[in-house]
Amino acid sequence: MRASDPNVAGRRLAGLGVARWLMPLSLMALAGCGGGDGADSSSSDVPQAVGSVGPAPSGLVESEFGTPVKDRVATLGLLNKRNNETTELKMKPGEARRIGNVVVKLSSCERSLPWERPQQTGAFVQLFVEERASVSEPLRWRKVFSGWLFKESPSLNVVEHPVYDVWVKDCAMSFPGEEEKPEDFAAAKRAPKASGSDSAPASQDAPAPQAPAAPAAPD
Repeated sequence: MRASDPNVAGRRLAGLGVARWLMPLSLMALAGCGGGDGADSSSSDVPQAVGSVGPAPSGLVESEFGTPVKDRVATLGLLNKRNNETTELKMKPGEARRIGNVVVKLSSCERSLPWERPQQTGAFVQLFVEERASVSEPLRWRKVFSGWLFKESPSLNVVEHPVYDVWVKDCAMSFPGEEEKPEDFAAAKRAPKASGSDSAPASQDAPAPQAPAAPAAPD
């Protein structure tokens, strides 16, 4: 029978040996081409090409009120629509954070002054994604968004990307005269002011004046 032929058996063993060598090489080739998403999800290093991009346009100016921009802390939300995974990022202006094949860069964050209405919380964000423009092109970092995002008005400016979304959750800063708790500061602003002079009110312990005595009836 052909199954007992030593030449046939040798050819089968040789074929298995070649397959064992080819399998690791094919896996390495797939990894080099980028595979599925084409990104190392465990990497957290910001690429130099992204980090060297200007953080913000020249129109951003330092406000004379409140916490300096460099000391503010923004809280952002990052959504990966592919796996429905949400990541919370706490960043200072000028920082960039990489999660897999996406980099989020914060330029500034701002809150409305306490007496301004309506109240708004915003952040200037840039989003970079490592992806292919087409199937035949190599992976490269592309800036897919750059602009202001607002917590109270998210529809004013949105991140239009099929996989990633970013939104503003908070901007930690304070203004002169604010209390530690914002609700206490708001309650104090809404409290009615007492009318009258600025002099101290009379003590409540002082006795009330007595009515004058009625005159005596004539005899």
